[in-house]
Amino acid sequence: MSSLSRELVFLILQFLDEEKFKETVHKLEQDSGFYFNMKYFEDEVHNGNWDEVEKYLSGFTKVDDNRYSMKIFFEIRKQKYLEALDKHDRSKAVEILVKDLKVFSTFNEDLFKEITQLLTLENFRENEQLSKYGDTKSARAIMLVELKKLIEANPLFRDKLQFPNLKNSRLRTLINQSLNWQHQLCKNPRPNPDIKTLFVDHSCGQPNGARAQSPANNPLLGSLPKAGGFPPLGAHGPFQPTPAPASAPLAGWMSNPSTVTHPAVSGGGAIGLGAPSIPAALKHPRTPPTNPSADYPSGDSDHVAKRARPMGISDEVNLPGNLLPVSFPGHGHGHGQTFNAPDDLPKAVVRTLNQGSSPTSMDFHPIQLTLLLVGTNVGDIGLWEVGSRERLVLRNFKVWDLNACSMPLQKDLVKDPGVLVNRVIWSPDGSLFGVAYSRHIVQICSYHGNDEVHQHLEIDAHVGGVNDVAFSTPNKQLCIITCGDDKTIKVWDASTGKKLHTFEGHEAPVYSICPHYKENIQFIFSTALDGKIKAWLYDNLGSRIDYEAPGRGCTTMAYSADGTRLFSCGTSKDGESFIVEWNESEGAVKRTYLGFRKRSLGVVQFDTTKNRFLAAGDDFSIKFWDMDSVQLLTTIDADGGLPGSPCIRFNKDGTLLAVSANDNGIKILANSDGIMLMRKFENLSFDASRASESSVKPTVNTTSAAAVAAVAAAATSTGLADRSASVVAIAGMNGDARNLGDVKPRLTEESNDKSKIWKLTEINEPSQCRSLRLPENSRVTKM
Repeated sequence: MSSLSRELVFLILQFLDEEKFKETVHKLEQDSGFYFNMKYFEDEVHNGNWDEVEKYLSGFTKVDDNRYSMKIFFEIRKQKYLEALDKHDRSKAVEILVKDLKVFSTFNEDLFKEITQLLTLENFRENEQLSKYGDTKSARAIMLVELKKLIEANPLFRDKLQFPNLKNSRLRTLINQSLNWQHQLCKNPRPNPDIKTLFVDHSCGQPNGARAQSPANNPLLGSLPKAGGFPPLGAHGPFQPTPAPASAPLAGWMSNPSTVTHPAVSGGGAIGLGAPSIPAALKHPRTPPTNPSADYPSGDSDHVAKRARPMGISDEVNLPGNLLPVSFPGHGHGHGQTFNAPDDLPKAVVRTLNQGSSPTSMDFHPIQLTLLLVGTNVGDIGLWEVGSRERLVLRNFKVWDLNACSMPLQKDLVKDPGVLVNRVIWSPDGSLFGVAYSRHIVQICSYHGNDEVHQHLEIDAHVGGVNDVAFSTPNKQLCIITCGDDKTIKVWDASTGKKLHTFEGHEAPVYSICPHYKENIQFIFSTALDGKIKAWLYDNLGSRIDYEAPGRGCTTMAYSADGTRLFSCGTSKDGESFIVEWNESEGAVKRTYLGFRKRSLGVVQFDTTKNRFLAAGDDFSIKFWDMDSVQLLTTIDADGGLPGSPCIRFNKDGTLLAVSANDNGIKILANSDGIMLMRKFENLSFDASRASESSVKPTVNTTSAAAVAAVAAAATSTGLADRSASVVAIAGMNGDARNLGDVKPRLTEESNDKSKIWKLTEINEPSQCRSLRLPENSRVTKM
């Protein structure tokens, strides 16, 4: 949902609350998931309306989303169970046990058994851990304190606990402004217009007189030729205003007109509240504002994090492991300390890899978070499992079918066989990856796990270099998009290699592409070496916008992970670099981030992560920004040894960051979650090697050792090396590998136990030693 649509929901919530539609307010809060009403939640808990409590929570999280969510639901269901026991309603207690609490037995069987045994007690307070349980009212109050801590610490509730600061009756004010504006368009305005309905545009002319032009036949929103906007997208939502007068500027990039003007100002634009924020009116051409460095505040920066951001939290929450309320060891206030931005960035060097040639492009697998694809300056392709430091694949550049190549390519290769990789990228599901080379060629390979990589497609795509490659799914069909030195963008069928579209219009080599979609509308941004930015639909009708990037140089574009915010990074011919956020509704720069050196040593690369951070390689270091602040957040040099403008790439959950280093190296940086991920890889490798060693001894239970090795191998091959072997085994039995690290209650405890393997303890006292003699013929069943 777009930012404007999200803001409309808040306006409707305010309106419903002012009109006393209380049940509807909370239903909309639940259905939209934009605002968690803590006051309402507290009231329902105090009143013991457990069904409504869980139903309301379901709009924001599910029981197995993460550790915090699991603990929230467990505490609620445990309280409901204890209250049934306190009322001696055994049948109700058994029903809660079977229907509500049984789900937790998968994660902690001992706990479930202990809860079940409470049925045998006349008073559950006979249980030592529940001896201090008071009456129902006080127990609910104590539980609520812990629930609030869990909710505030749960990343799924981030930015959902505060209602925006709005003036009273804000929606009514906007409607009145719209009506006043419509009244200004009347050719025969009446002194006291009679507003009878909001269902149609207002007009107070004579019954058969001229009316203001309706949106349906507005040429700005209609089907236009090459230089116009997108075709109409169907019916508009409520409160859709009529178009601006002819003197108003054309609408911007990605939405209907979006500048709110006071009714007294003639010729102003209007905000299309009911219209989706999609590429419905890309206009061509338009000049951006003259001050690109201004930091414009805007409501659409309040983006929604779709899923949980992996935090640097490993042991703050003990999942259902006791009957007492949850505790936060060492954290008295939870939320504020947990979300320390710099600590959430991958800054510690945990791996150093040697590729053999200088990396020019890298991309992490979208599912196997430790699998890194690398392209180099001599055309090599490397595939690394960074957790185990193992290079699974190394392939030198080779044309698969030289006879199928064009004559210009064959001549180029004969004249100069040197080729470098401009871009490597995984397909959305990780089953394919694409490689764009500096000579004509795009190669698409299929990946089948471990080191199994097969040739899929080889496309002689462009005359000259192929500067970028990307995957997209217009009409649910997987396509390959390329751009090159021949000034074109081309779209290919990913199954057959058939060319589907060719987009022409750039006046310089096309440097990068950025496919995206909004509200089911698929489009492609492209940038050229002259700094021109264009956008295209899959219709061969030409570009829909024509703008200039700051610096007018080599520029790449990227969206935040949730698709709500658009950024670009570029370096001019003079070495001046810019990272900016774009206002899609205006096609203008919203903010320019500060902190680059005056003259960058090469083209600066950048990446986004967690819908929150930007990073760029500049000045022999990595620089980080918070998306909502133009000031530089922090700079790290990764223990030195970085080139002037290093290549960088985050993995999908932002726990790891790959950075190109000098001497053909790659450094892997990690935050606290990434460090745990690497350590568990080491533990899995240790367990597997120990099981392998013990399997050759006749006295060892080889079946158990083989099982451990198989689990470890399965974890490595599926990219789930950040999970313990036991978790992988459970996931295999359940057929579900989703959020394994979040739903295993004892994961932290187990990993801590494994880490003790590496610690040496000095023994100083004889009393610490003990001798034991085993029978020679005994069979060892446990290691």
